[in-house]
Amino acid sequence: MAVYTLPELPYDYAALAPVISPEIVELHHDKHHAAYVKGANDTLEQLAEARDKEAWGSINGLEKSLAFHLSGHILHSVYWHNMSGDGGGEPLEKDGVGELAEALAESFGSFAKFKAQLSKAAATTQGSGWGVLAFEPLSGRLVVEQIYDHQGNVGQGSTPLLVFDAWEHAFYLQYRNQKVDFIEAMWRVVDWQDVARRYTAAKERGDSLLLAP
Repeated sequence: MAVYTLPELPYDYAALAPVISPEIVELHHDKHHAAYVKGANDTLEQLAEARDKEAWGSINGLEKSLAFHLSGHILHSVYWHNMSGDGGGEPLEKDGVGELAEALAESFGSFAKFKAQLSKAAATTQGSGWGVLAFEPLSGRLVVEQIYDHQGNVGQGSTPLLVFDAWEHAFYLQYRNQKVDFIEAMWRVVDWQDVARRYTAAKERGDSLLLAP
């Protein structure tokens, strides 16, 4: 029985146009995201078989495969909800997301400085990867991380709040090799209400997943 399933999109394929074309949304969700879900489920089955047979010759590759596909599934699940055809701009108190706006200013100095850092992180990730705004529970502050592939180069325990997919499959059909243009366009569809809800949930959970010293 499959453990993970592909979540439905919270909007139709054309909802993010013209920032992201319907063709890209369909291929990205139905093919690429689906492949990570299948990969995670297949790897769990292979690990179960390895346990049953006590055959551990492929353990390193299987653990890496699980991290890759499961992280891809999780990040894409956040990605779809981070965007809205009615999104964009910046988080403002009048829109009910003042707590998030204050946290961004406190952690980065200003919204403009945060935007510049996340944009640069996403656009300059070597090879394939993501730019991510995350809540770091030990300090209670927000941080920007570069994630290579789906799972590398991240601080343990941080919770992703806003993710920019910088893999070529996220933009190449529309933006060709102009990743910077795609990242800049992404700001026009950010759903700050979703990001704010994730921030509130992460802050309330705090460091409950971390052992006290």
